[in-house]
Amino acid sequence: MSAGKGIPSRGPVALFLDMLAAERGAGPNTLDAYGRDLSDYTEFLASEGCGPLDGGTQAIRTYLAELTKRGFATTTVARRLSAIRQLHRFLYVEGYRGDDPAAVLEGPKRGRPLPKVLSLDEVTRLIETAHARAGDPQASPSERARRARVACFIELLYATGLRVSELAALPASAARAQGDALIVRGKGNKERLVPLGDPAKAAMAAYRAAQEAASQAAAEAAKAAKRAGGKRPAGQKATGGSRWLFSSAAASGHITRQQVALDLKDLALNAGLDPAKLSPHVLRHAFASHLLAHGADLRVVQTLLGHADVSTTQIYTHVLDERLKSLVRDLHPLAE
Repeated sequence: MSAGKGIPSRGPVALFLDMLAAERGAGPNTLDAYGRDLSDYTEFLASEGCGPLDGGTQAIRTYLAELTKRGFATTTVARRLSAIRQLHRFLYVEGYRGDDPAAVLEGPKRGRPLPKVLSLDEVTRLIETAHARAGDPQASPSERARRARVACFIELLYATGLRVSELAALPASAARAQGDALIVRGKGNKERLVPLGDPAKAAMAAYRAAQEAASQAAAEAAKAAKRAGGKRPAGQKATGGSRWLFSSAAASGHITRQQVALDLKDLALNAGLDPAKLSPHVLRHAFASHLLAHGADLRVVQTLLGHADVSTTQIYTHVLDERLKSLVRDLHPLAE
């Protein structure tokens, strides 16, 4: 390896992450993912007695072989190699290294998996179950608010194709939207318009109403407890205003992605579906696939999903295979 300029005290990975944030507009989730992958890589290099500034191609090959021994999936190994390539390319271009040891490496061969997609009947069952549970008069006000929130999750995810991070960070003003679209801040801090139909708007309104009812019930319970000289009942806490639609006690102030996923899996169980089939991203897949199956233009779906490249959206075109085959079979003049 030929020497480059000296590295500042913050370290090569920190500098690379700074570049991703400043020049590519990478968001917190992307930076966290790169940080985890590269931290594991640098720890391995340290155990080999080198680092990102002096490790060679063979060290990278040894690391990739180690990942395979650990049982990592091919997709994970390919993602780690991509992060390593970008790190070393950055160090080379910026002059911190005189060579790029990852440039000659090829990633593992991998087929592109088809996304999991729910059928229209399954989505309908989930939505009906969510609303039925939210309207259960036997549930407590706080439980009805939680169930109304889940109904809001599924209506919004299926109606808009939002990423779970975008859903979790929706502002409280989203529930007061008067138009038929929301402005969403997605990956790379880029804004886009997403559709907002009447069922989604109604679900948000119902959730806010249930939330206010639960807050009022909690406040009344607290007053009753105070008059009786007791403590506020456990789990009964009046909620104040929040800038988030789905506020919570999390550090961010809004609900976490993990909680959204857990709530949806609980809904799947109640709807009689396999919880493994349902996640926020599966609903995003359903949104895109069902639109395409009903004749939507691929470029339109790309815009709605916030994909920078249409090739990312093309994975959903598998849903069209059978429809196209039937069209040729039924309409082609030479078809038997």
